[in-house]
Amino acid sequence: MPNILEIRDLVTEFRGDTGNTVALDHVSFDVHKGEILGIVGESGCGKSVTCLSALRLLGPGGRVTGGKVIFDGRELSALSDKELDRIRGNELTMIFQDALASLNPVFTVGYQLTESIRAHTPFRGEAAKQRAVEMLRRVGIPDAANAMKKYPHTLSGGMRQRVMIAMALCCEPKLVIADEPTTALDVTIQAQIMKLLKKLQQESGMSVVLITHDIGLIAQMAERVLVMYAGQIVEEGDVKSIFRRPAHPYTRALMNSVPGINDAPERKLENIPGSVPENYGFMTGCRFAGRCPYAAEACRELQAMRPAGEAGHAARCLLMKDKERA
Repeated sequence: MPNILEIRDLVTEFRGDTGNTVALDHVSFDVHKGEILGIVGESGCGKSVTCLSALRLLGPGGRVTGGKVIFDGRELSALSDKELDRIRGNELTMIFQDALASLNPVFTVGYQLTESIRAHTPFRGEAAKQRAVEMLRRVGIPDAANAMKKYPHTLSGGMRQRVMIAMALCCEPKLVIADEPTTALDVTIQAQIMKLLKKLQQESGMSVVLITHDIGLIAQMAERVLVMYAGQIVEEGDVKSIFRRPAHPYTRALMNSVPGINDAPERKLENIPGSVPENYGFMTGCRFAGRCPYAAEACRELQAMRPAGEAGHAARCLLMKDKERA
């Protein structure tokens, strides 16, 4: 299957008072055309930083120090800011996790939506306004014409998230990155937003990268999944393979910490001891070793992605075979 996005050996650092901190360590993966790819992991694992690095939206203090980002055959790292702006927001868009913080409180929803349409499409004037109303209707906002006149703070969390989706899709992008799109929403609204996003993806054939800490949401939405930990991809593969036979102990721990509707009443949810290390750039061995029940002396060695059974399924663990026998 052809790729819409290819990321190769991406390295990202942040400058601070104590020097440079590595946030991403040689991250590599592909996004296929027309697929939903999930990226899952605890907060601080590098999920959002990966996509912000690809879009060059890190802001002051953050910089990409190595690797390549190739979108639809074009290397984004080689483009000027002006050339990148023709792609970013047009062919490649992002839905940010906090809709209230992402929308400008002093402008109406209609103004912000038409501004995006004018910047990236040929629509102007009344045509841009009608396009904005059409997009609001498409994402399920009732009385879209009236919603155009409202300010973000007057809308519910679910409606604001629908506005963000409309803004991301108004230019019919080839790839949408959805960064925790259901943060702070209740489960009913979360289900509606995810159903809407999947419906729009199927209608348009666009690719979606879904960033979340909710592994259950990945199971419902994604076709392939990347599991991230401490700035590295520790497991990747199609959803069925990973959920059927998780190879990395971190993936197993995530899955064992999630309740299931068919769980026995006596089942106790497991917790992952400790927390994600803050400074991991100096680590040469497995970064999960300090929290892993299977950790051994071999885990001090350099870790690389290794095949984990089915084609395309790989994990960054030296002791996979030993754990399977255990």
